[in-house]
Amino acid sequence: MKRTTVLFFALGAILFLALAQLMANSIFPMTPLPMTSAASGEEMYNVYCSSCHGWEAKGVSAPALTTLAKRNNGKFPALMVQETIRGESRVDGHGPKDMPVWGVVFRYVGSGSRLEVDVRINNLTEYLRTLQEK
Repeated sequence: MKRTTVLFFALGAILFLALAQLMANSIFPMTPLPMTSAASGEEMYNVYCSSCHGWEAKGVSAPALTTLAKRNNGKFPALMVQETIRGESRVDGHGPKDMPVWGVVFRYVGSGSRLEVDVRINNLTEYLRTLQEK
């Protein structure tokens, strides 16, 4: 009986560690993210967003970001953009939440402070505002 209990706990610990590793790999890619300046929305866009949204933000494998205001009756939806970047809202265009939750990732590419994450998200949002079609 004692041996079965020890074996049960050892197997449980192994399964827990394997699950934790899988979860970590799904949140954080195996290759480290390049560091960017929190002050430059353009630099962050080019490094983190352009591979899916395109260099001109007109969409590649993800929706165009140049028409956000147009799709929102001419008003740039800053709060929705910030919530999407932070990972707080689900956007149908992203399907099953394929877009990385940058709010979590930004904690690990900078100092980790909430203030820096907010600065990054605000500067990236403001950069996207400048890309809107007239």
